[in-house]
Amino acid sequence: MKGRILFTCMLVCVFLWSSSGQNSAPEAVLNCCEGDVLFLLDSSGSVSSYDYSRMLGFLSELLLPFSLGEDQVRVSLLQVGTQPRLEFGFDSYNSQTGLQGALGNTKPLRGDTNTEEALRMAKDWVLKPGGSAGAREELPRVLVWLTDGVKPGDVIGPMEKLREEGVAVLVISTGHGNYQVLRQVVTPPVESHLYFVDIDDMSIITEDLRDAIIEILRAERLQVRDVSTDSAMLQWRPVLAGLTGYYEIRFGPAPSLGVSERVAGGPGTSSSTSGSQYQRLTRPGDSSTARLMGLKPDTTYMATLTPKSNLQVLNPLSVTFTTKPVSSEVLSPAVVMVSESGANSVRVSWGPLQPESVQSFQVEYMALPGGKLHMTTVGQGQNSTVLTNLQPDTQYLVTVSARHSSGRERAMSVKVCTEEVRPALADLQLTTVGSDSVQVDWKASVDGLRGYWLTWEGQGIHGSTPAPRSSLYLPSNSLSTRLTHLPPATRVCVSPIYRTARGEGLCCMAQFHSDASVWGHRS
Repeated sequence: MKGRILFTCMLVCVFLWSSSGQNSAPEAVLNCCEGDVLFLLDSSGSVSSYDYSRMLGFLSELLLPFSLGEDQVRVSLLQVGTQPRLEFGFDSYNSQTGLQGALGNTKPLRGDTNTEEALRMAKDWVLKPGGSAGAREELPRVLVWLTDGVKPGDVIGPMEKLREEGVAVLVISTGHGNYQVLRQVVTPPVESHLYFVDIDDMSIITEDLRDAIIEILRAERLQVRDVSTDSAMLQWRPVLAGLTGYYEIRFGPAPSLGVSERVAGGPGTSSSTSGSQYQRLTRPGDSSTARLMGLKPDTTYMATLTPKSNLQVLNPLSVTFTTKPVSSEVLSPAVVMVSESGANSVRVSWGPLQPESVQSFQVEYMALPGGKLHMTTVGQGQNSTVLTNLQPDTQYLVTVSARHSSGRERAMSVKVCTEEVRPALADLQLTTVGSDSVQVDWKASVDGLRGYWLTWEGQGIHGSTPAPRSSLYLPSNSLSTRLTHLPPATRVCVSPIYRTARGEGLCCMAQFHSDASVWGHRS
């Protein structure tokens, strides 16, 4: 009987805690959004059981505040393994209770990381608007990919097709490889849609990722589809449907639109940045698409859609996109190298230079994992720069991006480790004890020390044969030892040992007045 009462109390406590957690959800998240979010979860053999459980816990915390339902946010989960599997579709759960229970019962697939097949399923089935298991029409669609970064496969092409169809792509990687690949697949801006984080630190990005999803689902998204070398299709939700008004569309090469115009959302004259003219189109209030024609190949454009209505003030929407290139020429940077690595600085070099087509280079670097992103800009005639004020003994991810005169950007990344700070031995003293022993004392900084390496060898006197060299390792908490049975003249050296190498040591000579036939040491 007591056991039943205790079990009932435990259930009540769990229910109260769960209810409290949901009621304390941020007000900005409840009923904030309308759209479909597909989570692509890597559960292949490269993901350990521990890492997998941490990913599911992260998803549970991320999604808990959202209101779910047909007129709210809908969630779907697609797992990646040898044979990818849809765990549940968008129409499966309309409450947090059901969704949280499903996440708690989800099991990994294991096997190979067949991300390409999973993306095909996402494009042709799960995220396809209007299908039996697909997303809703005319609503934002988001793909959130959780991966350990191990052998993601050829995902750039499939992800590009999803983005062209209006799907916003966000990526969370618990590894630190394939940065260049992941940078190319996410929907701009990269800084809020691409996250590198250790598996045990995933909670630190929960709020930022949630805010990024909310921003996408809240917006009346202006999407770009069917991009070719000379045209592109704009698509938007018909926010003027039922209202009197029309849409104004302005587009031109991205450099020609000034910052103030982008903020205002309705440029009245062409910018003097590049001297090129933007084009203007109008569409009726019940329309939701417009084809932009006469574009240049391999050029980045910005398009701004402004709903015009006398009954309601509506915010303008802007989007950037790049037309397809005519050819596939090799663009700089094609190689990135790191040299002259020190404790607080490294030199980064890249090539080819291509000053005739490159306007500038941008170097981004951040400490792994999750360090602050730093940026510096380098002129078109330079192919190297020195990154300073770095942390010692730290791994950095360095990305070099070239902005070409065509408007296209290309980037490459490399990882580099700064050197460990290895202070030299501060002091070394030898005190003779008797005729063949010496007390060795030293001083050193203890930061980062792993231990000390002692060596000693007899020095030949009057043509005698030198004694063999002896050595001894001592732990980091040792600051003295005694060596015994030494030859008449002995050179003693002590070096500090750090994680990556030995530090600079000190040597002293010990001399005695009598020979010794047996040499050794005593600590």
